[in-house]
This record gives sequence, C-alpha cells and structure tokens, in this order.
Amino acid sequence: MTIEDRDDAYLITHALAKDTLSRLRDVETEQVAFRKGLVKLGRICGYEIIDGAMETEYVPVRTPLQETTGERVKGLDDVVIINVLRAATPFVEGLLKAFPRAKQGVISAGRDEEAGMTADGEFPITIDYVKLPEIGPDDTVIVADPMLATGSTMCAVLDHVLDDAVDFEDLFVLSAVSAPDGLVRVSESVPEADLLTVAIDDRLDDDGFILPGLGDAGDRAFRTV
Repeated sequence: MTIEDRDDAYLITHALAKDTLSRLRDVETEQVAFRKGLVKLGRICGYEIIDGAMETEYVPVRTPLQETTGERVKGLDDVVIINVLRAATPFVEGLLKAFPRAKQGVISAGRDEEAGMTADGEFPITIDYVKLPEIGPDDTVIVADPMLATGSTMCAVLDHVLDDAVDFEDLFVLSAVSAPDGLVRVSESVPEADLLTVAIDDRLDDDGFILPGLGDAGDRAFRTV
C-alpha cells in the first residue's frame, strides 16, 4: 500500500511520486519541466486515490473467445475536482488524466501577503471567483492545491465547498507539499476531509512559506518571477 496514515494526513509514498516531487523541488528545474512535473504528479496522485480509496466491482466481460469476469472501478463518473487557482491548474490537468469524466470546479483564492501572517499563524484570504458544479451524495470531491502551508487558503476554500455540498461520498484535500501547521489547522477546521499529501515538510518560515518546500509553485509554473 502506497498511502500511509500519518495522524493528521495520509502520505502518498509511491516511488514515482517521490521522484517527481524531488525534481520539482530542485531550483534548477525550469518552467516547462516544472509545469510538466506538476501534471505528472497530479496523475500519479489520481491513480493513488483510485487504488487506495475507491471500490471495485466484478462485471461480466465477453472477450473475442469467451465470457469471463472482469473488475472495474466504481464511481469514476462521480468525481468532482476543484482547482484552487492558479498553481493547481497543471496539478489538476494531471488529475484529469486519472479522472477524465470528472466534473470541475474553480475557486480563485489567495492570501494577503502585505497584511502578513497573524500571531496564530493565519493569513487574511481573498476569494475572487467561485464556480462549482452540483455536488451530489455519490460524489468523491477532490480539492487540489500543490502547497498547503498555513492552511488559511484551504480552510477558506473548503468553507465555500461545504456551503454548496450538502452531502458527498468522500472529501479529499490533495497537496504535493504540506506544512505540519497547515495540516493541523485544516484537519481541526474540517474534520470530514481526508488530507492527502506527497510530503510533510519541516516547518513554516516567518513569512509563512514551507521549508524546505519547492518555492512558489504558481510563479515557477507560470514564469511570473
């Protein structure tokens, strides 16, 4: 099993996920390779969610030679992926390779860097745009953001998701890199969410950035630095 329970989160330990994340961390990885790496990591994480959290069912199959029994994943048509703009865009592109029929939602959210981090480790969050599909009781909801730092942005995003979703099958918060403080904040604020991450890093610096981290994923993916 390549998903491990780490109390406040589930850690994706697939070898290719760890290899891809290591390449993303590297300061020498330029924009195109970084963006493609996020796509690849999203695809791997999507397959891990399927393998670790979704049920299968036996179905009759007729091959060119005879009848047999096959196995299919249940619920692949009942997936909602929510893109936390903007860094999650290539990450979600990879997820869609695992869930090509998923419904998609978009939430544009960002922390106020000028206001700075409060004494309790939070940032003021601005939500600029929200467009979510209908979420039903059979849906698996995946909220994707490559970086889970203080957890302030994710908590604000989940508030909007839970306002729209009366009921759902599962709720996953998926990130590439997470800080311990953010994982605790989100798990305490939204206990119904399962937190999935490829790495739990050491800490946040005084400005609320993850260490060792991988820098600003949005800036690196879209070359805005």
